[in-house]
Amino acid sequence: MKKLFPVVSFSLMALGLMGACTQTNPSQSKSNSQPFQLQSRAVTVYTTAQNTEHRLAKTETLQFKEFGQPLETQVCVFVDPSKTFQTMLGIGGAITDATAETFAKMPKDKQDEIMRAYYDPTNGIGYTLGRTTIHSSDFASGSYTYVDENDKELKSFSVKHDEQYRIPFIKQAIAAAGGKLTMYASPWSPPAWMKDTKTMLQGGKLLPEYRQNWANYFVKFVNAYEKQGIPIWGLSVQNEPMAKQTWESCIFTAEEERDFIKEYLGPTLHKSGMKDKKLIAWDHNRDLIYQRASTVLNDPEAAKYVWGIGYHWYETWTGSDMLFDNLKKVKETFPNTNLIFTEGCIEKFQFSRINDWALGEKYGYSMVNDFNAGTVAWTDWNMVLDENGGPNHVGNFCFAPIHADTKTGKVHYTNSYYYLGHFSKFVKPGAKRIISSSNRDALQTTAFLNPDGQVAVVVLNTTDKKLDYKLWINGKAADATSLPHSIATLVL
Repeated sequence: MKKLFPVVSFSLMALGLMGACTQTNPSQSKSNSQPFQLQSRAVTVYTTAQNTEHRLAKTETLQFKEFGQPLETQVCVFVDPSKTFQTMLGIGGAITDATAETFAKMPKDKQDEIMRAYYDPTNGIGYTLGRTTIHSSDFASGSYTYVDENDKELKSFSVKHDEQYRIPFIKQAIAAAGGKLTMYASPWSPPAWMKDTKTMLQGGKLLPEYRQNWANYFVKFVNAYEKQGIPIWGLSVQNEPMAKQTWESCIFTAEEERDFIKEYLGPTLHKSGMKDKKLIAWDHNRDLIYQRASTVLNDPEAAKYVWGIGYHWYETWTGSDMLFDNLKKVKETFPNTNLIFTEGCIEKFQFSRINDWALGEKYGYSMVNDFNAGTVAWTDWNMVLDENGGPNHVGNFCFAPIHADTKTGKVHYTNSYYYLGHFSKFVKPGAKRIISSSNRDALQTTAFLNPDGQVAVVVLNTTDKKLDYKLWINGKAADATSLPHSIATLVL
């Protein structure tokens, strides 16, 4: 079978294969005026599977046949393209200082390979979304800000630091993505002198007397990046506002975030001609998402500025339940507000685990369930890290889908890259999620109707079993097989 992404030691040797958001409650579907017609359509299957060479490989072509009513003994994935839900914004990854610095240390041919691998829709996985940081996060070689100490008027504001690595990377990424990349930015901490602890690290709080200065800082950032030719689509209020970290962090209660949005950040963006910038609240884990979202969105004066609620996955690694139901509760209660996954990665990097299949399965499991809960956009954390899982100035080394060995010049692809690609390559901005339902818990599934009429069905198998199943649409079915520990995208 033809492999579209040939891999040797998880390094790509060759490549070759093939918005706006609605405010729709995931529990309320919209019916298309004309039912989906299969006609004589074939199904092309792309597979990534453990203990095989399949990595986003075109593995088979299926044909639909008249089938009618399935028996309860038959394993099926039922798809109904006539019922549509949320409209997709995009899928992508974070361009951190660590990613950009690691990239800059690689040979030019490897840099070109990485750019193609992520952003080329034909020869890569077609990322369309990006996140970046407002000054430093832990994934940088050191802490820094864009202003001098105690510069309350922000006259010294400059993004010159970012011109060495990060801004050039983003510009290359935009070009590699075809000239457009939906970018949003998040702060990890205000400058130390704006906080009660006088340090960017270890939590602390924004002092009340600097709330307006901090809101002005967001505007300065947007203007500086857009002057560099990098459009900023949106902003989140604060990365992980309930986490006191050893790195850059700042605590906001739900009430403090609400008031900062409605009294400072929202009005400041609007007065500065930036009311089109999408504002994302929370930007932390699924565990507190309902309490945080409801506190902000139940206040009309705050809610009018908020486009979406962002969330991470770090609270739920100890069990299989990743609290997806909390997302559904937010979407059911606030159907006019978008859900966006803003960050996730596998922590505690060990190079010996680079081929661990569980890395990718975590991504697949999260993405299927996040999208089924109503999420419109999904952003991985660092796109590229070095051979140590950094650089990270506090030693918080993590996994990325691609690790670039800056000593040998070799590029390593974890299977997370391919699992991400099963969504990002085939689910285009503007796609609508549609019904996809499995009658066996061993198969998890989600599906999308793309703007060009193409349907992409994702089927995830995290078990040790090979499962034959029927892909069923409108009384017709195609015979398919799900390999053990695999993810497949079926395109029709």
